[in-house]
Amino acid sequence: MDKTIKSLYLHNIGDIRLHTEEPPTASSGEALLQVESVGICGSDIHWFMEAGIGDAQLPKPLVLGHEFAGQILTGTRKGERVAVDPAIPCRHCGFCLQGHPNLCESIKFAGHGEQDGALRERMTWPEDRLFPIPDSISMSAGAMLEPLGVALFAVELAKIKVGMRVGVLGCGPIGLLIIQLLRLAGATQIVATEKLPHRIDAAKEFGATHAIQIRDGLEVENILSITNGEGLDVCIEAAGENEAVETAIESARPGARVILVGIPTNDKTSFKASSARRKGLTIKLCRRMKHTYPRSIQLVASGQIDVESLVTHRFAMNEYEQAFATAARRDGLKVIIEPSS
Repeated sequence: MDKTIKSLYLHNIGDIRLHTEEPPTASSGEALLQVESVGICGSDIHWFMEAGIGDAQLPKPLVLGHEFAGQILTGTRKGERVAVDPAIPCRHCGFCLQGHPNLCESIKFAGHGEQDGALRERMTWPEDRLFPIPDSISMSAGAMLEPLGVALFAVELAKIKVGMRVGVLGCGPIGLLIIQLLRLAGATQIVATEKLPHRIDAAKEFGATHAIQIRDGLEVENILSITNGEGLDVCIEAAGENEAVETAIESARPGARVILVGIPTNDKTSFKASSARRKGLTIKLCRRMKHTYPRSIQLVASGQIDVESLVTHRFAMNEYEQAFATAARRDGLKVIIEPSS
């Protein structure tokens, strides 16, 4: 086994450096992983461009990366190809015991705060957070199981029924996964909005019945026209833009649900209170995910959800500057870094 490994550390805004360091050693209950594929998420871009996310600020140089897959190098599971749940709940608090580990106040999350993430050649992680994936799922697809889990949880919060009219506001990777899940769930109208033309095209390919490019401020008017003036049964915001939240509120029908998935840049969300109140809207915020990995793996392995096509860029570890620049520009869809390539 190599004497040193390479890791990427975020030191400050826009300042990522390649380090060489000693490889980690697995403790009891952990496995040593060779990291094969890491997706750059929108939240990673927040860290990269702001040195923080919300009220979490950079306390020390941090290894980013929470969408990842790899191979186990040690123990009885040596050789297994696995997708990795980036969240380590405490397992003892009231939220954990009630089945809500995503709300655990002591949770550790890869690439967040003081918990280093996956942008390194090798790392250790709790064995019960490692989910075997079949050979039919590539390592890059394995890394996409984390955003699929978030999309799946968002759709569950929305309580979709067959025949519903649903809006997806923001067509990055999570929005596009939500569109695929809505199609499976039986939504008859899936109305997508997005600023970038190539993501509008992707939304249509993945199942949106209508795709509106944001450019004239008429999104609400267009959505109401599509729904014969009645509005949408559910609106799922996945853009991280306040304009998308406002569009969701205004285009929802009375009694509708609005699910907020995106992370706003300035850590604030606002909307017209009178519209939400008079309509009696139910507004829910999606906190990561819970208990979704086994189902996500089955959805991909069975071919019902396509995650592979969302991966448009792949980079080696030493190409990290280009990788983060590509992701920050929102070129393509999903940017992957392959630490062990």
